[in-house]
Amino acid sequence: MSKMKMNLNTLLLFVGMFAGTIAFAQTAPQPQVQETQANVSDAELEKFGQAVKALQSAEQETQKKMIAVVEEQELNIEKFNEIHQAKMQMQEVNASEEDLKKHEKAVAKLDEMQPEIMKIMENIVTQNGLTMERFQQIASAMQTNQELQQRLQQLMMG
Repeated sequence: MSKMKMNLNTLLLFVGMFAGTIAFAQTAPQPQVQETQANVSDAELEKFGQAVKALQSAEQETQKKMIAVVEEQELNIEKFNEIHQAKMQMQEVNASEEDLKKHEKAVAKLDEMQPEIMKIMENIVTQNGLTMERFQQIASAMQTNQELQQRLQQLMMG
């Protein structure tokens, strides 16, 4: 059950703004971050920006599918999130037995979707000319390096 919660949590990270970047960056090797910050070419940064744009587009489709899975269980999103958050924080869940069963079924279906979603995300990154490792390195550097963030904004606007 713990692995399923971790996998779903990872999956749900993809659904937020810039989430692909955040989720990938969390697995990046930290010692390489300092070196990466100074060594991102404009070409790599442009590829990174294009990958992020494509990931955000894919993320919208993923979000629709995830919502549909939850709603198929006749559970509204707010209730699903309330139950899920309580379970993730190991708190008492304020929900009916029926809603808990619906939540469990939805989580199982979402968990089944994860490998396909991860493959789509990885394909987007590689189709934009970056390896997953390099994407992770740049994403991690982006979180702490304002100069790199500004460079990306300028490239994307220009």
